[in-house]
Amino acid sequence: MSEIDLMCAETFYKEQTKLLPKPVAESVDEAMEFLEDCLASVFDSKKELLEFLEDEGVDYDDDISEILEVFELPDGRYMYVEA
Repeated sequence: MSEIDLMCAETFYKEQTKLLPKPVAESVDEAMEFLEDCLASVFDSKKELLEFLEDEGVDYDDDISEILEVFELPDGRYMYVEA
């Protein structure tokens, strides 16, 4: 598992309305604070993410892109945001 970094904050800032009805961050810095406050998790691989989802009992079909809490990062990592 990785730590929350600038790429995570930028991705969440751009895509936050995927998860939430209204934006909660008006800047990348606010996005970083939000992710840290809600203890977002960053996974280095899809396999790690799937193991986490199974351990947490998250119900999903084969397509993880339909899980609102999952954000695919540009470098191939995944972020899970519980809001």
